[in-house]
Amino acid sequence: MNTPTKITVSRIVMIVVMLIGLFTLSFIDIGNQGALMLGNTKIYLIDFIVMWLFIVASFTDFLDGYLARKNNQVTDLGKFLDPIADKLLINSIVIFLIVPASYAQGQIGLSIWCAILLVARDIVVDALRFIAAQKGVVIAANIFGEMKTVLEMVAVIFVLLNGFPFSYFDASWPKGLRITDWFVYLATFMSLLSGFIYVIQNRNVLKEEK
Repeated sequence: MNTPTKITVSRIVMIVVMLIGLFTLSFIDIGNQGALMLGNTKIYLIDFIVMWLFIVASFTDFLDGYLARKNNQVTDLGKFLDPIADKLLINSIVIFLIVPASYAQGQIGLSIWCAILLVARDIVVDALRFIAAQKGVVIAANIFGEMKTVLEMVAVIFVLLNGFPFSYFDASWPKGLRITDWFVYLATFMSLLSGFIYVIQNRNVLKEEK
């Protein structure tokens, strides 16, 4: 197992640890304990720690691919594990953030409709890639897919930070609207757009061979 693959495996381990911690603590009502204040925003220590784990895991997503290409260490195992780690990283935390945990009173949640669309888009694109692979066609990532990934990661970070630092300005927005929500909507829009572009650019893959 080479270095890029080890980094990918470490990302999967971080994701598992992060989720075990979140699911375990979600059943514990710790009230206001373990919370810190950044300005006027309450951020629970658990979410703060998860945020940093998420940032480190997101960085390894860039690092393993960079090292694999730079050192010519692209392997079949790496190709298999990397997309699994990517989907686990984003989709698992997206699903968990739909409903704030019991301890996180007042914590920003993630729209269930956005979560459904984000996960559904990944399923469609993965299915398209699977069909293409059976026909010997490689569907490479494009700039829209990369922008989608970056926006998703940024949106998740702001949700874990309970809207900080934009919470300072939320009061000036119409009631019920928060700047962090718009980051989630933007990430969802870019996710759907990139998925649509993938399908259009590779529609020949879906045609039956005669």
